[in-house]
Amino acid sequence: MKSLSQLLTNARNQKGLVIREVAKECDLDAALISKFEKGHRIPNENNLVALARVLDIPMSELRKIWLAEKIYQILESEEDPSKVLALAESRVEYLTKSQIFAKESLSQEINEKLKNLDRLKEKWQTKKPLNQTQLHKLKEYFNISYTFESNRIEGNTLSLQETHLVVNEGITIGGKSMREHLEAVNHFEAIDYIEKLIKDEIDFGKRVLMDLHYLILKGIDKENAGRYRKVPVRISGSRHEPPQPFMIDKLMEDYFIYYTSNKNKLHPVILAIELHERLVSIHPFIDGNGRTSRLVMNLILMKNGYSIANLKGDLSSRISYYKSLEEVQINNNPEVFYHLVLDVLKSSLESHIEMAG
Repeated sequence: MKSLSQLLTNARNQKGLVIREVAKECDLDAALISKFEKGHRIPNENNLVALARVLDIPMSELRKIWLAEKIYQILESEEDPSKVLALAESRVEYLTKSQIFAKESLSQEINEKLKNLDRLKEKWQTKKPLNQTQLHKLKEYFNISYTFESNRIEGNTLSLQETHLVVNEGITIGGKSMREHLEAVNHFEAIDYIEKLIKDEIDFGKRVLMDLHYLILKGIDKENAGRYRKVPVRISGSRHEPPQPFMIDKLMEDYFIYYTSNKNKLHPVILAIELHERLVSIHPFIDGNGRTSRLVMNLILMKNGYSIANLKGDLSSRISYYKSLEEVQINNNPEVFYHLVLDVLKSSLESHIEMAG
């Protein structure tokens, strides 16, 4: 494969241009173009777009070689680059392929927890209150709690009681921002939307995801609500770097292929957890990725007869949550995250059973 420097030099010569002409058309310094052609510097993304335009090189071809060059620069000083590449390849495959997890690939401890959850689910289904008023009160209690905790993970400072007052009484809480009020109302509305999807037997897909995200950011960020991001993002405090925006469409296409391929093969709880982790790792939106990912997980759980898995938002729980996600994202080890969600779901089912009498 040609190097980036060779590709740029050959393309310029084929166009019959000299370096200063390319520099002028690209609005760059001629010395910089010379460094690109000698392999002494790598263009940034804006330079790359200009060079593709001026030299008539397909952007997809140029970007591919450019990325390979960047990877080479990172690895050239490593003692054993093959191990780094193997790990990277494993992670790329994890994010982009529609893997099928055989039951045997799960640890014995995970399988035992899944069996216990299935027993609890059956017990919950038989104990669900027949009285609609009681069932409504039960749902309201858990949905408010879920809204409070999920928003708290993302930094919302409304208390549980304040969340209840905002959502159910329409009361404005002094000293709290308008955004925090909207986050509470929006999240509660998104849970209602999930319950309607389940009642109407509408399957999960791109339209549902976009609707959920739109509900989360409604009135907060009109421009980005229900739309994939077009800019790079970084997650504060995390070693995981989300994919570049040009990769989002393909990664999300693979994400929905993964769901379609596995919805009748994987254990529904594992499927729900995987959809959560994969979505939050792709990070397809400017904002609201965490809340949306947890809603997707709970849509799959509730669709399959389980209760809401309400991940807590206190500092200790939040740190455990982020660390378990990072264990998947950085080390390709989902076991810690599986255990975290399985334990939370067990607690939730037990609480539902107890409160149902």
